[in-house]
Amino acid sequence: MTTFRFLMVFCLISAGCSARAPDAANELVNEAVPVPINRHIVVTAKDGVKLFGTHYQGNGPPKALILLFHQAGSNKAEYATIAPKLADAGYSVLAIDQRSGGKSFGVTNQTVDALGKSSDYLAAKPDLEAAIAWAEDKKLPIIIWGSSYSAALTYLVAAENPGRLRAALVFSGGDYLGASRVPEAARKVTIPIFATSAKSEVAQMRPILESVKSAKKIFFVPSGPGVHGSSILNPDKNPGGADEAWKAVLAFLDEVASNPA
Repeated sequence: MTTFRFLMVFCLISAGCSARAPDAANELVNEAVPVPINRHIVVTAKDGVKLFGTHYQGNGPPKALILLFHQAGSNKAEYATIAPKLADAGYSVLAIDQRSGGKSFGVTNQTVDALGKSSDYLAAKPDLEAAIAWAEDKKLPIIIWGSSYSAALTYLVAAENPGRLRAALVFSGGDYLGASRVPEAARKVTIPIFATSAKSEVAQMRPILESVKSAKKIFFVPSGPGVHGSSILNPDKNPGGADEAWKAVLAFLDEVASNPA
């Protein structure tokens, strides 16, 4: 009898543990379902490409939802230290792996890995649009943020979706897409915009930002040399300069989050 009871208890415990064990399929959260802190999700682009991302959220109601897009040869790990700080500052944050990327920051781009190859820069534009569509269900102001080639794409997306977006941040957003696409798009941008770059890139970036029609636009020029892309906020990449960049970014975000354009 004792042995039988022991077996029954063991079976019940095992069944309970099994029922609570995470299903690998549930790691791919449908974009319509609320996601908890630092949850891995999948967003589907219009052409069916699955985009792997990580959603970060701090405590309390978020001020806005920030969509983070990485640079060439990179992936969402570009924001491994940046996204948590934004979440701590009161923002909901999604970082995705675009279809143009690679293994920078020591991590595999899951979207590229699933496709079997990296696409060209312009082919990643639907990825940014898919992230915006995902964000709209959350009923929060949407802020887009691009780094290098994705900053160039951010100009295009900002020009085409002014009524859907609260603001845009572009980090080293040069004319990387050819056919003067970026300067032409910049002239159509009307939402608030923040731009920054390494000091060596200022001459290339400034004319693009100056053509933007937004009433509020900021070009933060670092006091030191700075670095390319969003890594200007990473103290390991930009020692001595990351703090001043963070102050400028957070001041801009707090202003646009609380004051619709």
